[in-house]
Amino acid sequence: MKSLVLLFLATATTAFTAQPKIEMSPFGAVKGHPVSLFQLTNEKGAKASITNYGGIVTQLLIPDRNGKLDDVVLGFDTVNAYVKKTPYFGALIGRYGNRIAKGQFELDGKKYQLSVNDGPNSLHGGKLGFDKVIWNARPFFSKDGPALELTYLSRDGEEGYPGNLSVTAIYTLTNNNELKVTFKATTDKPTVVNLTHHSYFNLAGQGKGDILGHVVTIPADRFTPVDATLIPTGELRSVAGTPFDFRKPHAIGERVTANDAQIKLGPGYDHNWVFRKPVGKLTKQARVVEPKTGRVMEVLSTEPGMQFYSGNFLDGTLKGKGGVAYGLRTGFCMEPQHFPDSPNHPTFPSTVLLPGKTYENTIIYRFSAE
Repeated sequence: MKSLVLLFLATATTAFTAQPKIEMSPFGAVKGHPVSLFQLTNEKGAKASITNYGGIVTQLLIPDRNGKLDDVVLGFDTVNAYVKKTPYFGALIGRYGNRIAKGQFELDGKKYQLSVNDGPNSLHGGKLGFDKVIWNARPFFSKDGPALELTYLSRDGEEGYPGNLSVTAIYTLTNNNELKVTFKATTDKPTVVNLTHHSYFNLAGQGKGDILGHVVTIPADRFTPVDATLIPTGELRSVAGTPFDFRKPHAIGERVTANDAQIKLGPGYDHNWVFRKPVGKLTKQARVVEPKTGRVMEVLSTEPGMQFYSGNFLDGTLKGKGGVAYGLRTGFCMEPQHFPDSPNHPTFPSTVLLPGKTYENTIIYRFSAE
């Protein structure tokens, strides 16, 4: 039996571009609930496939310098594989991206205990974070390109967090070959929020080797060093003279195994870079070049920090799309965010959201070729 595919076409096009479209098809079921897959195609022919299970980007087809499309994100072919075991491939992350020490924080004099799922800590929202729920989905055409609106109500007490949190996440595959993610959230009780996106990128194409030759620039002069459980110590340390200095371009593999105490904790890069800018101002946080294909990815964000992770825990045991084994450092993540463990560090930018206020966050992954 063939899968049902619903096709949405934009009403406007030109003689020089393809017609943007959105295709919706079944993507299996999770605990008896049907899951859908939405493929967005922009007027340049780039494609993004997104499922409403976890808001996961399952595929991202981007052209190289010769116009050849290839899939630049790691992932799986079926929803069951994402349910069974995944290191957050392509997912929307919440309520709190990154780690909270011992899964504990205090807000307005009340102590909260979150579910613990990463050694002694809570990671990426806990055992049942936003990456493991089914979102309500609405595809539509925006002025910038095909888009998918995802909404979810996180109930008071879910994973230990206070407040009913109403979340909207919109993916747009713009006609300028950007994958744009915009978040909004409101609450009925004081809470903490830190939402982000967690694709594993390989600009050579998923399954086509490691990412050690990718050349990275990060215009940040400080990072947050961590302890043995990858919780920030509270220090904002200068990157000068360390393997964390990407103010000038460096290949990922150049220093990822350097004799440095922080690198050894990773082991590799798994740290938050700090940007000197007002929170909420959209600025460039990274530029990545894959020399062989010429693909370039720029990361722009309104967030004060960005976690750069070099795929340290990929070990070949996960079989991805097409049955490819994802070995060590075959993908990297760039997750714009507020700092890890901010609820326990009063000097960090606040992640508190109050009733009557709206949390907003924009992340843009901009693709080109040179």
